[in-house]
Formats: sequence, structure tokens, C-alpha cells
Amino acid sequence: MVKAFASSADLTEKTATLEVLADGVYALTAEGDPNVGAVEGEDFLVAFEARATPAAAHDWLSLLRQHTDKPVKYLVLSHYHAVRVLGAAAFDAEVIIAHDNTRRLIAERGEQDWASEFGRMPRLFKQPETIPGLTWPDVVFSDRVSIDLGGDRGELTLQHCGRGHTAGDIVAWLPQQRIMFAGDLVEAQAALYTGDAFHREWSTTTLDRVKAFGAETLIGGRGGVTCGRTAVNQAIEQTRSFLNTMLDEVGAVHARSGTLREAFEATHKALAPQFGAWPIFEHCLPFDVSRVWDELDGIDWPRIWTAERDREVWDELQGE
Repeated sequence: MVKAFASSADLTEKTATLEVLADGVYALTAEGDPNVGAVEGEDFLVAFEARATPAAAHDWLSLLRQHTDKPVKYLVLSHYHAVRVLGAAAFDAEVIIAHDNTRRLIAERGEQDWASEFGRMPRLFKQPETIPGLTWPDVVFSDRVSIDLGGDRGELTLQHCGRGHTAGDIVAWLPQQRIMFAGDLVEAQAALYTGDAFHREWSTTTLDRVKAFGAETLIGGRGGVTCGRTAVNQAIEQTRSFLNTMLDEVGAVHARSGTLREAFEATHKALAPQFGAWPIFEHCLPFDVSRVWDELDGIDWPRIWTAERDREVWDELQGE
């Protein structure tokens, strides 16, 4: 039996849950769909992530508006993938902030990524006709920036911890509340998508820097909110374990001059007992293994995923 392409057959709506993590700190999770969040300033909001379409973003904002009517001053993009950014128009933000490598990725592969992700995950693209075009940041940075939230609310720090899920991932850190929005650098009981990743750097120095913040609450890219230092560290180490297992399994097959299909099968066998039932595992793994293989072939900068390349890799690795 041939498996349906990526998440194209996943048409069941997920239950969205808005959680108030601290005074003026919000997270929306949805059973393994991409997470989003927001932080209140004295008289403005900072939104974290934008969802795939303005229509999908409006659903999130309608829930948020039950708690606050402050305008969105800043929209922070943790990285570039279409499902995370193309809903930006709904926020009417004064300033869109991202890492400078995220702007580079939008310029280099924005249109291709849009087509690729729409084909892989059509359910997330609610009313795609509402997307006005590519989302471009107004402000970019290379290391870190801080936003003064005003009053006694402290500050929100945006930090690049190194290359990981993409070249441009950033985290949003609230030192006063010890809360971190980690984007897709950390997942809590959800499989990793690593098709544009830098596996060795992510699994070592980047995750080490994320862990060093000492967050007591962490909102990853997918999965539930993680509470407590021990649980946060477990989520970080779970992410590291997924990456290291892929590096080990794909690396062993590559070293003996095996095939990409053999690498996929070995990696699937190794990961499935722990991760196989988690969201988007089957969806992600062909693209993940393909990217690890490219890195082992010496391809540092990720190749661009197109709708055509997606299908070729899926058919080679998930086809019967």
C-alpha cells in the first residue's frame, strides 16, 4: 500500500488550546499543529509566529482578543517556512522582525517553499486566497535584540543560538518569567522536520545555548507547553536524541556506500519505537533523511525543496 503524500491526507481539524502562561503571556497549541504565541507590552503586543494564511491567523487572533485588545506592534518570525509566516498580513503589525538569514531564505526560496508546503500540508492553508504574497521582515538582526515591554513587564530578548532547524532560527526569551518561545528548535512530543537543517550544529552548540537559558516554561514549535526545568530539559534532550539518531543511522549507511533508501529504512526502524506515533513523524522523515544524506555528501547549504523534488523523494523513500 502506497502511503499518502506527506500530510496531504490529514484533513481532520485539530483542537486549539489557548493557555495563559503568566500575566500577559499566551500560547496557542493545537494537537501537533504549529504553535503560536503572544506577549503583552504596556500598551502593545508582540506576536510570535504568523500561521500559514491570514484566515488561519485571524482564528488565533480572535481567541487572543478575548484576553487583550492591545494592537500588535511587533510580529516575530522564528524562521522561514511558509506555514509559519504567510499569515502575517492578519496582524497589521508595525514591525516584522526576523534573523538576517531568514530574509536570505525568503529571497532565495520563498516561492518554492510556499508551493512545497502547500502540497505537503494543505489543511493548514485555510483560505489560501487570503495570502497577499511573500512575507518580508522590516527589521533583521544577526545576534540578538531586546524589546522593552514597558512598565514593570521587563524585556523580551530575541536571540539567534546558531544554525539549527534552518539557518535563521531565533528564540524569544522572557528572563523575568523564565519563559521561552523556542520555535522549531525544540519540539515537545512531536517529530522534527529537518529538511532545511544543519544537524551537527543543531544537535550540539545550538541546543546547548538554548538549554543554557534555564527556561522553566518552554513553548516549542509543535506539541504541548512544557512546564518545569526538568521537563524543559527533557524536551531539549528528546530533540537532541532524534537528531543524533538520524546522524548515526544515516551516517552508518552512508559510510558503507549504501543507498538513501537503506538509510531511510534504518533510521525509521531506530526512531519509530519512540517517535513513530507522534505528530508528523511519517510526514517528516523522508525529507529529514534526505537532508542528512546531503550534509554527509558535503552539501552545507540546504538544497531548495520544490513540489517536484518533494514527490521524487517521497516516492523513493515512502513508496512500496
